[in-house]
Amino acid sequence: MCHTVLKDTFRSYWVNSMVQPKQYKLALLAFDGISAFHLSVPSLVFNDVFVTKASPFEVVLHSIEKTEMRNSAGLLLAEPASVESIVDADIVILPSWPDDVPVASDLLVETLKLAHANGALIVGLCLGAFVLAQAGLLDGKRATTHWAYSDLFQQRFPKVLFDSEPLFIEEAQLITSAGIVAALDCCLHILRRFMGNDVAAEMARLMVAAPFRAGGQQQYIPTPLPAKISGDTSFAAVMSLIEAEVNQSYSIDDVAERCAMSRRTFTRNFKAVYGSTFGEWLLHKRLQLSQTLLETSTLSIANVASSAGFGSESVYRKHFKQAFNVSPSQWRSTFCG
Repeated sequence: MCHTVLKDTFRSYWVNSMVQPKQYKLALLAFDGISAFHLSVPSLVFNDVFVTKASPFEVVLHSIEKTEMRNSAGLLLAEPASVESIVDADIVILPSWPDDVPVASDLLVETLKLAHANGALIVGLCLGAFVLAQAGLLDGKRATTHWAYSDLFQQRFPKVLFDSEPLFIEEAQLITSAGIVAALDCCLHILRRFMGNDVAAEMARLMVAAPFRAGGQQQYIPTPLPAKISGDTSFAAVMSLIEAEVNQSYSIDDVAERCAMSRRTFTRNFKAVYGSTFGEWLLHKRLQLSQTLLETSTLSIANVASSAGFGSESVYRKHFKQAFNVSPSQWRSTFCG
């Protein structure tokens, strides 16, 4: 029923429009065993809702690797298409890539190069960015991919200006996106680019999705755990106590004295164990505590700031925004509704 409502709404929208939209050719490239979710996001945004004669996108699912292709659920998806039909597209989307990120075939790489040279917008959603990078299309340009593959991406493609923070990046007719759900943000951006804000906003509204999501991948990257401090030293004991009470006030001189160290020795030892300064570590721990309070309590933002050890709400908001690119209120809304 919901799908019928979507169809009827957009059928009415296009029929009542004074100007019929131009139709764009969109080539959706898939590999054998692709996740149904990765494939469904661009299919939904660019095809499923626009079921009218005036549909703005002609979406064609292509496989250029095998005689037949099935998704991860075993459903038959497509047969091979000609390279010419892909190169002739206005938009070419590689919605994902296998989790073990294998090297792409020469045929796929050359097809992407030809399509880009022909003026197509080339899109690598999630791990699809690896194939765009292998083709050399991203050399000297900013790009992103799923945060869990950041290190591998940078090792393989040092010429790419990698940025792990954005949900998607567009540069020079090339778009790469972060993992999984960020593909929806990226596809809505492409829809906005080709069809305007009104259409993209209406589509997002019908899908009960945000037209534009604030923040970036850093909201979803797990906080790395610091190295364990070995032994029963005074340093280990003091740091354990401070970690349990990060909302208290501390100075480096006082902490160093409690550890029976000079300030210089404490600073050197702390850097060796934690990889940061004491001030940076303490700020990080306080922000981490504030995240927990935002997600699990109904405390006001001012009380969260105080409970996490920040001197003022304004200082807290400033540090939170710098760290996560969203406000504390947006964080709470995202993670607990």
